[in-house]
Amino acid sequence: MVVVKRVEPGRTGGKAEGQRFERRHELVHRVLRANIIKGHFPSGLVLLEVPLAEMLQTSRAPVQRALQELERDKLVHKFDGRGYQVGSPTKAMEPVRIDLRELGLIVSDEMDDALQTRGSWEWILDDLEQAVSSCLAFGEFRMIEAEVAAHFNVSRTVIRDVLGRLQERGLLRKTQSSRWIAGPLTAHALKECYDLRGILEPAALVAAAPTIDPDQLFALRDQTLSTTGDVAPLETELFARFAALCLLATPNRTLASVVRQNMSLLDAANRSLAQLGLPEDNGAVNELRVTLDLMLNGSIAAAAEVWRDHLKAACRRSVAQLKIVAIIERPKTIPPYLVAL
Repeated sequence: MVVVKRVEPGRTGGKAEGQRFERRHELVHRVLRANIIKGHFPSGLVLLEVPLAEMLQTSRAPVQRALQELERDKLVHKFDGRGYQVGSPTKAMEPVRIDLRELGLIVSDEMDDALQTRGSWEWILDDLEQAVSSCLAFGEFRMIEAEVAAHFNVSRTVIRDVLGRLQERGLLRKTQSSRWIAGPLTAHALKECYDLRGILEPAALVAAAPTIDPDQLFALRDQTLSTTGDVAPLETELFARFAALCLLATPNRTLASVVRQNMSLLDAANRSLAQLGLPEDNGAVNELRVTLDLMLNGSIAAAAEVWRDHLKAACRRSVAQLKIVAIIERPKTIPPYLVAL
């Protein structure tokens, strides 16, 4: 049996009321993380993309991104061989090579339902979003619609719908000649997005504050104190939770929609930079913690100002990272349906 199911009370993979809908790579990340933390995946175990993708009945892109996030989480690491090895990179260990299909996965019923109910177009959307993220920092690319359809073995009608969703998120644009273009990610574009965030997100925070559950705020703040160690929350995970709890919860749904759309491009940009192995800056988590402390103290206006300052600092960090890209070779993993212009 490939997958071992165990019910984990209180954990769901679906969209509960007031919760953010999880993308496929996030579901895969949660499944793999749980298997590591519970000890089902022992230290030293070699994790490979293909068998994991087959076990989770998904494509390789969500698995690839989940493993990259687990590496940043210091739960797995690259080693002198294919794939990732379970455990901290500071601990020397012999590779444990077991057929993952025989070992199986521990997956709750709720999580299994969430993985199985995603439509095929949502899988394709996840893959294409990952592909666009991987190329943004390296110039301008044309996405060839016919080749995308052939790659996923679906009709061009399905692909047009998916590409339209990426356009709504600001990850693609369509020219007058109906060509789909991704990138380039420039310092000017980054600054414009962060300027818009500096206007919208403090307002969203102030509007959402009266409706936020203090217990959830306390829990999130405690998680910011645990950003080191073998089971530390991933930095991107912390900021996603903050956005869902304190920004996208604003009662102004139009404001929430614009905030979410603007975040999509920056999330892709940050993933593009993170995939290059650039060093992290722990200052961001400290800025988040101060924002949460002020909110817990009832100083909402001050929290909004601190968050605005955080966005300015994040902009400076991202622009500095982008300058490094100029001396980095373009990765060979960019899919063939993305053609450099």
